[in-house]
Amino acid sequence: MIKEATKNIEKVEVKSFSGLLTDFVRKNKANIIIRGMRAISDFEHESQLALMNKRLAPEIETIFMVTCSKYSYLNSSIVKEIASLNGNISQLVPKIVEKKLNTLFINKKD
Repeated sequence: MIKEATKNIEKVEVKSFSGLLTDFVRKNKANIIIRGMRAISDFEHESQLALMNKRLAPEIETIFMVTCSKYSYLNSSIVKEIASLNGNISQLVPKIVEKKLNTLFINKKD
């Protein structure tokens, strides 16, 4: 879904991996990790991850980006709950995600 949702955005490449993030970053010859935060409650966990990544790979920097306020309350659990109750999620997710979630929850009701 992420590949489909970002296919028209220049210079965006979607890759999956297993293992340590720092190993993945090195393998791809990068040196920056960008992490998103919705709320201050995300900071403690994200900072712990960044500090551990720094210990594992001192050459890799982590940059935090804070979401705009209109999305700060949003998370996947909320979106899934709205979709499961036949709510409108079209303003919350890309079209491909909306279609997949609606299909998933329609099939679960049958």
